[in-house]
Amino acid sequence: MTLATDQNSGARPLSGVAVALEGIRELVLDHWAMLVRRNIRGARALLTPILINTLPSFYANLVQALTPGYPRDDATSHTSAATAHGGERARMTDYGAEQLIHEYQLFQEALRDVSAAQGVAISGAEWIIIERSIYAAIREAVRAFTAIHEELRHKVAAALSHDMRTPLAVIANGAQLIELAGDLAQARRLGQKIAANGLRLDSMVDEVLDALTAPNGARLPLRLSRFDMRELIEQVRREFADRYPSALEVAAPRVTGWWCRETLRRALENLVANAIKYGDGGTIRIALTEAHGNIVLTVHNTGNPLDEEQRGRIFDYLRRERQVQAQGWGIGLPFVKQAAESHGGSVSVDSSAATGTTFLIDVPVDCRPHVDAGSRAAPQATPALPAAGCHPVPK
Repeated sequence: MTLATDQNSGARPLSGVAVALEGIRELVLDHWAMLVRRNIRGARALLTPILINTLPSFYANLVQALTPGYPRDDATSHTSAATAHGGERARMTDYGAEQLIHEYQLFQEALRDVSAAQGVAISGAEWIIIERSIYAAIREAVRAFTAIHEELRHKVAAALSHDMRTPLAVIANGAQLIELAGDLAQARRLGQKIAANGLRLDSMVDEVLDALTAPNGARLPLRLSRFDMRELIEQVRREFADRYPSALEVAAPRVTGWWCRETLRRALENLVANAIKYGDGGTIRIALTEAHGNIVLTVHNTGNPLDEEQRGRIFDYLRRERQVQAQGWGIGLPFVKQAAESHGGSVSVDSSAATGTTFLIDVPVDCRPHVDAGSRAAPQATPALPAAGCHPVPK
């Protein structure tokens, strides 16, 4: 199963230690999940798809980084997966930055515990790569985590500066008029106005505090239904087959889950159109994998890679690149980001000259527990899909 963020089907063979670590991947992730639930406040209540998040891709990237000659210096090289992880923690949990950091520390502990228990020998030089990867992931994840909260504070400040002017003006004006009031009845009426607008301000402050502590931002309205994601991928492939002269490859098993079909169809169409526009005319590969109650839907193309600065801002609204005459990335990719986040997931990009460019949508198989209460699920008598469990380190 390909879980690394480059989704490179022609990747070179892994080193011996990388193969050994790949063999214990599920044990490490299960042990990590157990440690996180046991040691981090608020993690016990998280459903498995939200808890696991982008960790399988981080692990697979780390395996690649431990392979000499592989075009990945560490697990965060030319990918925004750690940024996506931090952003999702800001939106989907009540974590603080310290909990986010602790998660990565526990990942290192889980890797050390399981590798020792399974007899996987990791050299000092390899541990340096692992530690460098974890430190880099912490920096990127915390940067994204704090940026989301900072963005919320800016929005709240803007709302305050606008909406609070009205009651404040009434209060100030009422206070001035009280000084000029000719009788007690008029002063009382003005006092009642001041009191009413004071209560309004108090209510607005409560709303501001709620906004500052809310984990999720704006969501798309979703109409959830149960369907096979492979069928949706094939539908999109057929839509582009006549318009794109080169090959559109699909590597997707059948995975049935609960998603908004129209929203994910539009997101996938945006990614394929983006790959056609900015690729070099080579094969475009759409892939689907499933692990730990999540699916990873990817679109890969070859061509000029994104640089670090582009990867950092590519999902921002109204950001446009000039690699070709037909400019894009102003609205399409921000919609993809919002579509993934509205499903309780995230989107990231992996891009380098050696492996091409891959966009990854990572969402739960069953999105019903993770979407806003306002979103509707089609009434069907299908039970919720089971989540993976956590197990202690096997001896």
